[in-house]
Amino acid sequence: MISIANPELSEAAMTRVREVMDSGMIADGPEVREFEAEFAEFCGTDHGVAAANGTAALQTALVAAGIGDGDTVLTTPFSFVASANAARLCGADVVFADIDPQTYNLDPDSAAEVARETDIDAIIAVHLYGLPADMDGLRTVADEHDAVLIEDAAQAHGAVYDGTRVGALGDVACFSFYPTKNMTTAEGGMVTTDDADIAEGARRFVNHGRTESYEHAEVGHNLRMTSIGAVIGQEQLSRLPDFNECRRHNASRLTEGLEGTAFETPTEPDDCRHVYHQYTIRADDREAVQSYLETHDIGSGVYYPTCIHDQPAYDGHEGTYPNAENAAEEVLSLPVHPNVSEADIERIIEVLDDYNDNNE
Repeated sequence: MISIANPELSEAAMTRVREVMDSGMIADGPEVREFEAEFAEFCGTDHGVAAANGTAALQTALVAAGIGDGDTVLTTPFSFVASANAARLCGADVVFADIDPQTYNLDPDSAAEVARETDIDAIIAVHLYGLPADMDGLRTVADEHDAVLIEDAAQAHGAVYDGTRVGALGDVACFSFYPTKNMTTAEGGMVTTDDADIAEGARRFVNHGRTESYEHAEVGHNLRMTSIGAVIGQEQLSRLPDFNECRRHNASRLTEGLEGTAFETPTEPDDCRHVYHQYTIRADDREAVQSYLETHDIGSGVYYPTCIHDQPAYDGHEGTYPNAENAAEEVLSLPVHPNVSEADIERIIEVLDDYNDNNE
């Protein structure tokens, strides 16, 4: 079976984990501080604050940026639900704007239209599937409405927009290190920013609102990363450029092989460097294509079959977003991770080509 995801931990990572285990200091120790600094340097920011997971990083960033009760956060309806849930968990309301049908990311024109009708306090720009959102366009909208611009970079570690890595494009950014992501700490997240006040607020929030031993300036959570996760993250970060090059190579081969078929392949704007957390095509009859792939032992995934505004948790939300809704009906992601071999790529292309020929 060619799997849709296949996380890889090296022996070097396992050695680091054993060293931490043997030390007895397995919780939030110096390794976490080292990982925070290394990841911030990788992104090109002054500060990194580790968190327990990606959702925790999102909520932490929002709180640290001053978003809370009575505020309104604008984001995309076509993402994992955590992008919106984090705002709700802060007590904020959520409004949506439509996506660009080519990039699957939040469309600045649609965001601007929504922002003219609704008083917004923050924008969460999701770099979906590993492709940076149009940050110049969204920065214009954010600045016009005095809103905080937050990057949800959970799927885009190492992606580049106009020469700058994601994580350093907004006022604050958030990453996830879930096992299927481009790099992992098993579970984990990170907040990156150049804003010292946001960074300090994030550090407090993930540590019970603590300013010093048994002094708590505000109500916070225990959202700390463990030293075990941090050493895995350090080793994974050192390999991330190679991981991303493998993903880009596999994506290029898939795009080349699927040229001339009925499948719409991913786009990469000239000012962006896609890191292909997912390689996502469009198919008119997605269920039939997915079934055909499964019959030939090829995994696939649908990210995401239901828009956030159509989820039961968001029942009652008014608004339609045709580009997002069409994408939810048609997208299908193919294996692209570093452990997909050349033979696997050839097999995926061959099977999809056969399907295309049989259904013309």
